[in-house]
Amino acid sequence: MLVPALKKNDKQARLLIITVSFVVFAAVAFLSKFTLQLNLGFDVHVFALANAVINSAVSLLLVWALVAVKSKNYELHKKLMLGAMVLSVLFLVSYIAHHLLAGETKYGGEGVLRNVYYFILLTHIPLAAIILPFILFTAYRGLTGEYANHKKLAKYTWPLWLYVSITGVLVYIFISPYYV
Repeated sequence: MLVPALKKNDKQARLLIITVSFVVFAAVAFLSKFTLQLNLGFDVHVFALANAVINSAVSLLLVWALVAVKSKNYELHKKLMLGAMVLSVLFLVSYIAHHLLAGETKYGGEGVLRNVYYFILLTHIPLAAIILPFILFTAYRGLTGEYANHKKLAKYTWPLWLYVSITGVLVYIFISPYYV
């Protein structure tokens, strides 16, 4: 096992994780109500493409990290998971930029694909909204050396995070033909 990277302080960590999670959720919810009318000289939907690329990379890192931990390569697992977290922060910035600059796009598909799209979207959105504190608590447990608790949380966090990152890419694939 690894040497803990953080000193355990559950009270401070809980406050920080809950605060960060609330602020991120509130910022996304609040900023989604606004669209900035700026001419940046390029297609702002490039941010949506960046989001899909970042989500794809996060998905790959999550799978690679699972393989690493199953192989007992804990140092690689830690680096990959921290990389996935850094990319997720970049995703969040790009996501907010896209929605501030491009506004909402209505899905124009019909039939079975429409139903598939809305099923994916309606599962993706609530899971994306609640996954952050789970990611942060799971990371905290790992970084403080509480490996049994880390593993218990990761059994739920990892598949949900993977689902959110994969369905984020699928949402982009479905909606991108309707960007104006």
